Amino acid sequence: MTDLGRVLVLAGGLSAEREVSLRSGSRLRDALARVDVDVELRDVDAATLPALAADPPEVVFPVLHGISGEDGTIREVLDLYGLPYVGAAPAACRAAFDKATAKATVTAAGVATPEAVTLPREVFHDLGAAALIDRIVGRLGLPVIVKPRAGGSALGVGRVDDAGQLAEALMACFGYHDWALIERAVTGVEIAVGVLDTGDGPRALPAVEVEPAGGVYDYAARYTAGATIFHTPARLDDAVLRAAAETAVTAHRMLGLRDLSRTDLIVDATGTAHFLEVNVAPGLTDTSTWPMALHAAGLDLAVVARDLAAQAQAQAQARDPDRARSRAARP
Repeated sequence: MTDLGRVLVLAGGLSAEREVSLRSGSRLRDALARVDVDVELRDVDAATLPALAADPPEVVFPVLHGISGEDGTIREVLDLYGLPYVGAAPAACRAAFDKATAKATVTAAGVATPEAVTLPREVFHDLGAAALIDRIVGRLGLPVIVKPRAGGSALGVGRVDDAGQLAEALMACFGYHDWALIERAVTGVEIAVGVLDTGDGPRALPAVEVEPAGGVYDYAARYTAGATIFHTPARLDDAVLRAAAETAVTAHRMLGLRDLSRTDLIVDATGTAHFLEVNVAPGLTDTSTWPMALHAAGLDLAVVARDLAAQAQAQAQARDPDRARSRAARP
């Protein structure tokens, strides 16, 4: 075994992305075990906090997706318990998980992002859905993409080509979040650009081009083997790929993220990369783009994960050397 100590992989939970998280966690556990890391996978439930208190791990690697996993909640809890962890701090997670906030943040840095309107469920009831839908279509045009203000795995996301479809798309969206983000649809090539920082600053991984067989990169297309063709690196000009990489790194920096992230973009016919969203806990399943990008860069998921865990541990020790010494003295 390595001298890293025990690494706890947190997965599962109760969000709508539970099953994807468990798949990510299982793959990460197996990868870390392959490089002789003492690793444990725990499904987050009511027994988690007593276990953390009774037998704290040396470092935690959260791969919880969706609410509680990516909105900063679990990181806040880990901070309360004084446990080092891989990934962004709570405040950065909250900013990145909120798509409207993330879009506003990257726009301030000069990053292109589709124009959008963000409204809560109640306003459609209180002020009249028909009048608001008319104004939204007048402002953004058609088609538009309707998505939950926060969330992942394309759950609750729908494309609207006709104004008559917008009310139904909003209802589907509100099944996952109380706020809807209605965004002007951009036609182009969809890519995912992973970012990795193992101590030398964030760098972009090769872009992964997404080509869903059914034309829509929805939940099934993301997690069903063979439902999507992935091209790594993306089939785009070098200048466009460099600009997309710069956009992903800019988003990572502007949102205060650390260790790893994934930015989703649409590249239009002019070569402009439009920011869609950023993920602080990228999926690690067999059909997830972040591990594909690692492989394309000649990197091993197991080694990278081990290094990220060691980095989190070292940074925690640097912040609190007294605590580090007391943990080292434990029998």
